Amino acid sequence: MWKKLKNNIDRLNEGVGRAISWLTTILVVLVCFDVVIRYVFNDTQAWIRELEWHLFALIFILGAGYAFKHDRHVRVDVFYSNFTEREKAWVNLIGGLLLLLPWCLLITFYAFDFAMLSYKIGETSPDPGGLPALYIIKFSVCVGIMLLFLQGISSIIDCIDILKTAQTEKETNQ
Repeated sequence: MWKKLKNNIDRLNEGVGRAISWLTTILVVLVCFDVVIRYVFNDTQAWIRELEWHLFALIFILGAGYAFKHDRHVRVDVFYSNFTEREKAWVNLIGGLLLLLPWCLLITFYAFDFAMLSYKIGETSPDPGGLPALYIIKFSVCVGIMLLFLQGISSIIDCIDILKTAQTEKETNQ
């Protein structure tokens, strides 16, 4: 059952990560368009600048679970790289249970209230000609952090599996 849950989480974050990666292409095209408009025609629009920031935010926040899945996140690697697989599993298990999962829940709790308030007041861009519905980008924080939370659960399942396998091998060798 746990393995199936882990595989479903991994598949979800893989799909989201691959889909979100296409936003980088859209962002590059948008930035190039903005540069041409700005320097050739000496003009720019607020909605273009805001859309650039929103796309960047979506790439970053919705891609967090994908980055974590592929171990592409920031890690202070002073001792970790010299650890055995079993020691790494312990560090990841303890870090996931004590730091990652509670942090994700806390951020989601506060981000959801922040996004709901934005939705209730119908928040739009403060700039004339800016983007409407700012709550969409604010709700994406909740979605992205929950994807990271789920990937944290997948990682914890992996750690437990590694520790069980190491324990079984240790008992077999004795």
